[in-house]
Amino acid sequence: MTDPTAGTTDEPAVELTGLTYTFGDLRAVDDIDLSVAAGEVFGLLGPNGAGKTTAIRCVTTLLPVPQGRVRVFGRDAARDRMGVRRLLGYVPQQLSADAALTGRENVSLFARVFDVSRAERAERVAQALAAVDLTDAADRMAKTYSGGMIRRLELAQALVSAPRLLMLDEPTIGLDPIARTSVWEHIDAVRHATGMTVLVTTHYMDEADQYCDRVALMHRGRIRALGTPGELRAALRERLLAASPRPGQDPRPTLEDVFRDVAGAGLDEQGGDYRSVRSTRRTASRVG
Repeated sequence: MTDPTAGTTDEPAVELTGLTYTFGDLRAVDDIDLSVAAGEVFGLLGPNGAGKTTAIRCVTTLLPVPQGRVRVFGRDAARDRMGVRRLLGYVPQQLSADAALTGRENVSLFARVFDVSRAERAERVAQALAAVDLTDAADRMAKTYSGGMIRRLELAQALVSAPRLLMLDEPTIGLDPIARTSVWEHIDAVRHATGMTVLVTTHYMDEADQYCDRVALMHRGRIRALGTPGELRAALRERLLAASPRPGQDPRPTLEDVFRDVAGAGLDEQGGDYRSVRSTRRTASRVG
């Protein structure tokens, strides 16, 4: 169960203050400040190499916090790593499900990893599988699952510990539109049922526009825009009208247009390295 001393609902779910992370001479995350409110779905958007995954890994304690501060429901990620981990569920870009195990065995393994008590384990595993509509397929080998089912299984793995904060790094990568919609419908249903906070990275602007309460656009390690999808679209519309007022024409930019406006310059230089492209394509091919 969630630790009742982990913080009050008045505290931000995630609070980054001056977070900076470097890899050699590359400043992947550059002095960012960001606050995610409890209970919201927050999208962290940006091109490959923008620093999104590095920031996510600092929040999940998979990377240390060398400069600045990261707090999760009031807990310091540098000083109380285990306390933070007990509050989290995490679905990474890379596959975390084991094809040689059944769906139930995969979720049970994560229940043990997250120290769910033996007395509660079977019920919690069943609840997690039911939440993502995998009860009927629970005793099938994961290698027989479709790409969408694999992502839902990984969501169940993250949910089995009843996290207060669910972290999703490209949760629908490589999936067809129907599977993408199914994954998001299950995320949305669990969020509404539990009040859980969701922090997600995605390259699909339609997903961010439809499902995120607020989004932040990162580029070259910094936050370049922050607000609701509607606010960001409206702000770009006003700039376009001011720059080129044409009688009878009213631009209606999409969130993808906002993305291009913020990060368009230098996208060729920010596409990630060979290793990141290979990893992403490998993940997409395995869940496709």
